[in-house]
Amino acid sequence: MYTLDRTIGTGHSHEANTYQSAYWKSKSSEERLAAAMYLNSVAYNFDINHPPRIDRTVFRTRKHKII
Repeated sequence: MYTLDRTIGTGHSHEANTYQSAYWKSKSSEERLAAAMYLNSVAYNFDINHPPRIDRTVFRTRKHKII
């Protein structure tokens, strides 16, 4: 059985959260997306310059009939 390890994270004060919010709101949308892509590359362990491709055998599209 898995248990939640509560020793990893720490709580933040309201002032720290306000600072973080103001910091990210001052960035452009391109800079925010670049930061999100970097965090995804670290979390999922892939090279940021060569992200993985979508497996087309799993995901597919189809047209729906309009009634």
